[in-house]
Amino acid sequence: MAGCCGHDAKFDGVSDDYKRRLWIVIALNATMFAVEMTAGHLAKSQALQADALDFAGDAMTYGISLAVIGASLRARTNAALFKGFSLLLMGLWVFGSTVYRVFYVGVPTAEIMGAVGFLALLTNLASVVLLVRYKDGDANVRSVWLCSRNDAIGNVAVMFAALGVWGTATGWPDLIVATIMAGLFLSSAFQIVRQALAERAEVIDHEHAEA
Repeated sequence: MAGCCGHDAKFDGVSDDYKRRLWIVIALNATMFAVEMTAGHLAKSQALQADALDFAGDAMTYGISLAVIGASLRARTNAALFKGFSLLLMGLWVFGSTVYRVFYVGVPTAEIMGAVGFLALLTNLASVVLLVRYKDGDANVRSVWLCSRNDAIGNVAVMFAALGVWGTATGWPDLIVATIMAGLFLSSAFQIVRQALAERAEVIDHEHAEA
């Protein structure tokens, strides 16, 4: 999730409380990545595996965010760019593997999808509660919020996919949800990169003005 502190000066994450909350959320996301990826393989669910990657992306995002807190704006924008391009690659991977799965014969296990999707939703709700007060800020902080938002949406989508798989006895609902989640990855990546590039341009302009 992101940081919040005001409208004129963007919050840059320099807060002990924010750091503590990020550490807790990193642990939650890393744990759910392992749980959901394992369950995704067992259930043959592309949506679960896509959501697991979202958890991995969040853990990475929070870790990088912690590492650059207090660093220069240039360092923070570079970190945000890295996270944006990482999300872009994950989105492309999920989309590509989902297209491949269209030709894969097999129906996901709806019960596992639903149960794990619900557990993931609870995890993300806990993350939302921990970090909702820090939902605005610079590109580095903003990327945290966007990744967390993706998780919450993804969890609900996985549960709907599970209902669809159970009701239709086909894998199409799972594939449709995975495609939607890939779109979320790509959308968030573009938002993060666009804001980071804008902030980077401001830094360059400021440096030129001081030269």
